[in-house]
Amino acid sequence: MSGELDRMAMAVLQPGFEGTEPPAWLRRALAEGLGGVVLFARNVAGLDGTAALVAELRRERPDVVVAVDEEGGAVTRLEAAKGSSWPGNLALGVAGDESLTRRVARQIGRMVAAAGVTLDYAPVVDVNADPRNPVIGVRSFGSDPEEVGRHGAAWIEGLQSAGVAACAKHFPGHGDTVTDSHLALPAVRASREVIERRDLPPFRAAIAAGVRAVMCGHLFVPAVDALPATLSRAVLTGLLREELGFEGLVVTDAIEMRAVAALHEPGEIAVRALAAGADAICVGVSSARGESVYALRDAITGAVREGRLAEERLAEAAGRVRDLAAWYDAQAEARAAVARDADEGLGLAAATAALRATPVEQVRAPLTKAPLVVHLAARPSQAVGRATPLKLGQAIEEILPGTVTAEVDDDGHLPDLSEAGRPLVIAVHDAARHGWMRRLLDEALRARPDAVVVETGVPGPPAGRLYLATHGNSTASARAAARWLTGAV
Repeated sequence: MSGELDRMAMAVLQPGFEGTEPPAWLRRALAEGLGGVVLFARNVAGLDGTAALVAELRRERPDVVVAVDEEGGAVTRLEAAKGSSWPGNLALGVAGDESLTRRVARQIGRMVAAAGVTLDYAPVVDVNADPRNPVIGVRSFGSDPEEVGRHGAAWIEGLQSAGVAACAKHFPGHGDTVTDSHLALPAVRASREVIERRDLPPFRAAIAAGVRAVMCGHLFVPAVDALPATLSRAVLTGLLREELGFEGLVVTDAIEMRAVAALHEPGEIAVRALAAGADAICVGVSSARGESVYALRDAITGAVREGRLAEERLAEAAGRVRDLAAWYDAQAEARAAVARDADEGLGLAAATAALRATPVEQVRAPLTKAPLVVHLAARPSQAVGRATPLKLGQAIEEILPGTVTAEVDDDGHLPDLSEAGRPLVIAVHDAARHGWMRRLLDEALRARPDAVVVETGVPGPPAGRLYLATHGNSTASARAAARWLTGAV
């Protein structure tokens, strides 16, 4: 019985690991029942290399659930080295075409499927209710619950049509927060009525669309419970299971995030999350020899023996992990079909559809010679990770050789803006959220009122002679903006 209990405890874990080949401890853990693995940019050595890595994992355990964060836009793992070829959610929401959203998600699914991945931790269906939000922003389809729900459902349908499971996140809604859960516990202080009207409709739409998984957020939602959502039976079982009727896999956000890591040891977080109704425990960082994964297993089995975690609850969770793996196995034909369904040029076309210029009557490309491009750059959130998308200046230089770029952070100073009479482009990201960025932007516009301003995040009040909003900072969005600015569209 002890062996079966150990295997069930291993089945509910989804740890990360270092390197582009499976370490020895991971191979051993898979043989001993480890149910899942999550990939990060550190594991990716090109699409072929990732597919080879996943094939190695499946040789150890054919039904392992391999997960990845592949949202498109700012958050990409498989394209971290060059930035995403696909616009993110806000760009798709602004473009306003659900069929376009569905097609983009299917192509993201095509890429993820080619890597052998089972579960994509996407889409984000949080409603971006607070423009100060430091971690959602352009990852959301927008601030209107109905629009977010429609595009979220279309994204899920598109991805799952490619034979890859989707995961709606971050339940019950991370959009009305001003804290990044990687750093501290965010609070959603809205009333239960507001949560029902604003935050839950996109999750209802995702469930109606057949989403296979839901990720809970590390969120304090006092209108529902005094416990963080990850550890709350009222949230995971009462609200998600019983009220919304979700029957698929519930996975936690990474348990090393400070929002919950500051409250309990990892093993205790895992036990409490499972007792609350979670089925899979995401662990982004594991010890070099896997001791941390085995410590989680032992904490779970110990809690069952002590009567703090019902064995039936653990068996149910392990069963849902197996169900997801079985669903993936049944989608082999869908993955074979999407492999033949390349949609060339779609990423650039979708990003172009999201461009919005002020004044709207601007029809003539403002750049006729190589400009100076000044990037006012804030540090990306931990959710973005190591992604290095093509910057706007680089994208313009592909069209106008000789373009000069300068990058300025919150400790920096503007360069000489005269730069031999060059046109000036100022690229900002979420300028409305950063006082230092607004200050430098105002200073630049006083010196060069002819400057073009390009906002790659959530737009604020238009600034400058021409203000172009891309609604995202993917490589696709940078290229779309460069083509528009130079008249190469």
